Amino acid sequence: MSKKKDSKEEKEVKDNEVKQEETQEISVEEQLKIEVSQEKEKFLRLFAEFENFKKRTARERIELFKTANEELMTVLLPILDDFDRGLNEIRKEEEGSELLKGMELINNKLVNSLTQKGLSYINVENGSVFDVELHEAITQIPAPTEDLKGKIIDVVEKGYKLGDKIIRYPKVVVGQ
Repeated sequence: MSKKKDSKEEKEVKDNEVKQEETQEISVEEQLKIEVSQEKEKFLRLFAEFENFKKRTARERIELFKTANEELMTVLLPILDDFDRGLNEIRKEEEGSELLKGMELINNKLVNSLTQKGLSYINVENGSVFDVELHEAITQIPAPTEDLKGKIIDVVEKGYKLGDKIIRYPKVVVGQ
């Protein structure tokens, strides 16, 4: 009997060893699967992060070009205003003269060049409704008529946009 008992115990021990080996094999296999899935996830995250980096740098680059233009345009606006004032004075003094024609030609070239770079004039007319989002009120005066209350009476300085962004608000006088 003791031999049978020993053989049964040996069989049980062998069965247990086989089961342990199978579980070890399964656990090694599972560990490898887990490691592979973790590596795939790391790869996907890294790839997504790189794609976001590329998009962000492209946006920043475009924004850099826009702001570089914006700085130049902002510097040129007072010169453009002075040019317009000078042209208006020449028009008063010398209608039809060669000087006036030459200055208008230069002005048109300058304005066309700036327009090609994205600069546009904000059209403001006397009598239009004052909008805080689009205009800068520099003063308020009593309205000459009742219908001009809260409306633009005079435009002191032109406003300009670069693309969709306002780089200088038109300075206006508002009726009170």
